[in-house]
Amino acid sequence: MDCWARSARCSAARRNSGRNLKDGLDSLVDRFRTAGHGEKADSWVSSGDNAGIEESELETALGADTLDELAAKTGLSRAEILNRLKTTLPDTIHRLTPDGRVPSESEAKTLV
Repeated sequence: MDCWARSARCSAARRNSGRNLKDGLDSLVDRFRTAGHGEKADSWVSSGDNAGIEESELETALGADTLDELAAKTGLSRAEILNRLKTTLPDTIHRLTPDGRVPSESEAKTLV
């Protein structure tokens, strides 16, 4: 791939990064709400303390297909993925929502 094509792809990725992050955060938090773990997910977005989450709750919210896809792409076991997400997901979402809400598309661009 020539330099121009790489540059165009990178430019498009940067333009969409804010929308992708915003949509991804919205979707992820909604998955936890739908699975009955909305209070925990909302605590990660809020400016207060983060509620912990159990591996079984993560598994319910994310679903088997998502976990299988992550395992296939990373080479990690489902158990290892769940263990890592249990310790990193709440803080990661908290850091990506610094104003206690999912950022707008333009705000999200500054976070990536």
